[in-house]
Amino acid sequence: MNPSLDEQVRAADPDRWLSSRFAADAQARADLVALYAFEAELLAIPTRVTQPLLAEMRYAWWREQLDGVFAGVARKGHPVLEALTDMVARRGLERAPFEALIEAHIGRVHGEAHDLDAFYVGPMQLAARILAAAEPGGAAPAGRVWGLVQTGRFDEARAALAEAARAARALPVQAFPAVLPATLARRPGAGPLEKRMRLLWAAVRGRL
Repeated sequence: MNPSLDEQVRAADPDRWLSSRFAADAQARADLVALYAFEAELLAIPTRVTQPLLAEMRYAWWREQLDGVFAGVARKGHPVLEALTDMVARRGLERAPFEALIEAHIGRVHGEAHDLDAFYVGPMQLAARILAAAEPGGAAPAGRVWGLVQTGRFDEARAALAEAARAARALPVQAFPAVLPATLARRPGAGPLEKRMRLLWAAVRGRL
């Protein structure tokens, strides 16, 4: 695992970083971190530029880089792209969810509503594939719950959690860390220590 990517994800996305610690296979954990680091790069763009057009240009650059990623030719010297290229080849992932995520970010900088499927469901399904080559359908409800939490729709997230928990039971056990963050819908306002305990408890039980 690239230590710099691990630290990047730990700082930018502590809940999913902690969930990734429950992936038993070291290579799968590293690939999961590569995915989350890619997401962190996209999420940070609006904090670095103030004009929507400049943000869109940066997202267009990332979209162009996907050509190299999916051709197996990484942009040398860029840790995220190098790790992403290796991971995509190793896991046989499709390009569409990555494209959809970039397009959703472009929409957000122009004031469009969050596309929960592109922002949260797609990446959680990718995470399930990375960890267990799993059919990602069982991860989709958890992805929606996580998206509702991230967009502040806490009551909806709690209401949808039971369905997500049922669907998650169909996933291979190796894929469970991919959906684990959805358990935080039970107490979205919890502090860091309580979050860690909730993630640990859900991981031990194997249930959201």
